[in-house]
Amino acid sequence: MTNTQISLGAINFEAADPTGLATFWAAVTGATQSVNGDSVYLPPNGPGGFGMFFQPGTVPRSKHQVSHVDLTVPWGSRRAEVDRLIGLGATHKWDVLEEVAHVQWSTMADPEGNLFCVAEHPPAELQD
Repeated sequence: MTNTQISLGAINFEAADPTGLATFWAAVTGATQSVNGDSVYLPPNGPGGFGMFFQPGTVPRSKHQVSHVDLTVPWGSRRAEVDRLIGLGATHKWDVLEEVAHVQWSTMADPEGNLFCVAEHPPAELQD
């Protein structure tokens, strides 16, 4: 059996406005947009980054989102990052700050309502 290393290639979104949504996520990640017709690709922005692909929606959006993106920021920077993302057009939904010792996060929604989280993990010495 071959030992295969799997990594995240891209996250794919259907969007009412693929270019507009890609513009928001490009500002979030620092990626440069590559437009191909009605679709937009954001390549990974550096080592460990991930690509994002936006294409026109083909069916009505489900009321239940079955998956979402979790973004991680350095400890102590979550609140500032949440404020930055609100300035870019995201909506703050709620915070989870005391549920578990190893992570605090804020749940956000992008301009089309897709949920995502901004998480920070405290250094080991601060965890209970």
